[in-house]
Amino acid sequence: MSDTTLWLTIAAAVAVIVATKLAGHLIPPSWVSSPKITPIVSLVSVALLAGLVAQQTLDGGHHLVLDARVAALAVAAIALWRKAPFIVVIILAAATAALLRYLGWG
Repeated sequence: MSDTTLWLTIAAAVAVIVATKLAGHLIPPSWVSSPKITPIVSLVSVALLAGLVAQQTLDGGHHLVLDARVAALAVAAIALWRKAPFIVVIILAAATAALLRYLGWG
């Protein structure tokens, strides 16, 4: 792949990401406050977290990895169960994984 092709691909990816984020801000509030849409919108963060967990827990789709990420997942699950704010859940899980990796586990 040439340098020009690489940079054009990166620029296209950036444009798609910016357009997607902008589209999210331009959605009229009436669309997401609809009784049919509200339950779906409230589960978006759960679906995102579940997707990230599945992708990070499975190593290339070939086998299950049991390391610091599993403990971080457990801490995140407990924090979610205790209704901690999403950013707190992320910080707790990251700190757990970092500490366990520092101690040599995973």
